[in-house]
Amino acid sequence: MRRYARTLVAVALAAGMAAGTTGWVSGDAQQALTGPPPGSAQWRADRALGTELPDPERATPAEVARFFAGLSSAEQQLLLARHPSVVGNLDGAPLELRYRANSLALAAEDDPRYRSLAVGGRQILAFDPRGRGQVAEVFGDLRTARRVSVVVPGSDNDAGTFDRKVAAHGAPPGMARTLHTAAGPGTAVVAWVGYTTPVGVGIDAATGSLAEAGAGRLTRFAEGLMADGLPEPAVFCHSYGSVVCGIAAHRLPATDLVVLGSPGVRADDAAGLRTKARVWAAKDPTDWIDNVPNVRFAGLGHGTDPTDPAFGARRVPANEARGHAGYFAPGTDSLRAFAAIARGTAKPEGAETPADAQTPQGSHALAQAPVLEGAVR
Repeated sequence: MRRYARTLVAVALAAGMAAGTTGWVSGDAQQALTGPPPGSAQWRADRALGTELPDPERATPAEVARFFAGLSSAEQQLLLARHPSVVGNLDGAPLELRYRANSLALAAEDDPRYRSLAVGGRQILAFDPRGRGQVAEVFGDLRTARRVSVVVPGSDNDAGTFDRKVAAHGAPPGMARTLHTAAGPGTAVVAWVGYTTPVGVGIDAATGSLAEAGAGRLTRFAEGLMADGLPEPAVFCHSYGSVVCGIAAHRLPATDLVVLGSPGVRADDAAGLRTKARVWAAKDPTDWIDNVPNVRFAGLGHGTDPTDPAFGARRVPANEARGHAGYFAPGTDSLRAFAAIARGTAKPEGAETPADAQTPQGSHALAQAPVLEGAVR
C-alpha cells in the first residue's frame, strides 16, 4: 500500500507540473555547488600579512567582518588583489571590497556566458564561475540604504542565464530592478542567484535536496550583510526559491519573508517555519503553479499552499499579475504591495492599514491572516 501511495504522489506531481507548462520538461539532475569560494586553498596558505586568514569555510560572517575591520586599507587592498575570487564571495567582507574583487574576477574570466556581467557600473556582490555559475547583483546604494531586500529566484537561474533577454521583470535582475524602482529612495535590492537551482521541471524541482543546500548559502549571505553593518533584509522568494526560503526560515535573519508563485515551503503552516519574520504569500489566478499538487510524501512535493488561508500567511494581492513570472510587472497590485513591504510601510500607497499592522513580529501565524487590501489605485 505504501509503495502504491508513493507512486500515486509521484504521478500526481508529474502530471500537475506538466499540465502547468507547455509540456513536461525533464530537467537534468543537478549537483549542488557547496563549500567555500574558488581559490580558498591559496587563501588559507597565504601569510602575506604575517598571520592566518579567516577560513572561508569555517569562519562566521561576523568573524570575517571583525578580521577586515582590523586591517588597514593597504592590507585590505593587498588581499583583494591577491585573492579576488575569495574576497568577492566572502560573506562578512566589506561590500566595497567585494564589488571591486568581483570586477577583477569578471575581467579575468574568459567564459562568454559571463561577459555581460563584466560591464562597468554593475554592483556584483558575488560571482562564482564554477558549474553553471552563481551571482548576486545589487540595485541601489546598499551601504546607505535604510531598508534592504533580497530576491531569491527559482528554477533555471544561474550566472549564465542571469542576463537572459526575457521580460524586464521576469529574470532575477529584472525582479530586483523593478522592486527597487517601485520601493524608491532609501532602499536597495539584491538579486541573489547564490545556489544551484533545478533545471526545467523534473525531479530536482519536486524534491528538496537543492533547496537544502541553498538554504545554508542564503542564511550565510544574509548574515554577511548584517555583519557588514547593513539592515536585516526582507526576503522575496519566487517559485522553487520559496522552498529554499522555507527550509532556511528558522535561522534566516529577515524582517519579512514573502513567497510568490510557491509550490510550498516544506511547512504545514506559517508557525511551522519557526521564524520571527512576517510571512506573506502571493499567487495570481493565472499562475500555472496552481496546478502543482500541494502534497509532500516520501521526499516528493513541498507541502501546503502558502496562500491557503489555513496556512496563516498574510495575503498579498496579485489579481493584476499574469503568469508565473508576472509578479514584479510594473503597475501590478503585487508589485505595489512588494514595494510597500520593501519600504517597511507594510501597506501599498493609498491602502488602508491592515488590521494587524501594529501586531508584534511573530504573530503572523493566525488562523485567519489578513489580506493586503486596497492595493489598486
